[in-house]
Amino acid sequence: MSRWEPNARGRLEQAALELYSERGFEQTTVAEIAKRAGLTERTFFRYFADKREVLFWGAGALQEFFMTNVASAPDSAAPIDAMAAALEAVGALFQERREGARRRQAIIAANAELQERELIKLARLSAALADTLRRRGVRDPAASLTAEAGIAVFRISFEAWISETSQRDLSQHIRESLDELKAVTAGK
Repeated sequence: MSRWEPNARGRLEQAALELYSERGFEQTTVAEIAKRAGLTERTFFRYFADKREVLFWGAGALQEFFMTNVASAPDSAAPIDAMAAALEAVGALFQERREGARRRQAIIAANAELQERELIKLARLSAALADTLRRRGVRDPAASLTAEAGIAVFRISFEAWISETSQRDLSQHIRESLDELKAVTAGK
């Protein structure tokens, strides 16, 4: 194995996703991931704390992106509109990643431990968004309700997006889910 190879993180991630899909998450070892990527286990641990992190390493960047977009909404925007703008931005960010998202979600869906980790990630995201809304001057319970509703819209839209065969984009699913939420809360 060479001393330095370009895109080590990407190669490790690709190798892990392939192996998780072929053999299952639990049956795949770090050594096998590193070998498939043409790297060493030591290199693997430079990028990931453990084999779960391959699936969750981008959670912090996603949270930052969400929070930045909520925070940068116009001051006059209602909390749900600030959340809607952030959801639209996230939808655009994910658009080119559908196949990778499908693979990742299939791996998570097949493992209870990974499902729990995904729920924890979404709970942390919701708490961070609620804090961001509070910094915008939104009081509780409105800040928490808006954040939880935003995460519910994201999760439902994301699941519909990765499971459908048409090429509708994630942002379209998000808009439809937001419209449904608004209709439900308006009593229609």
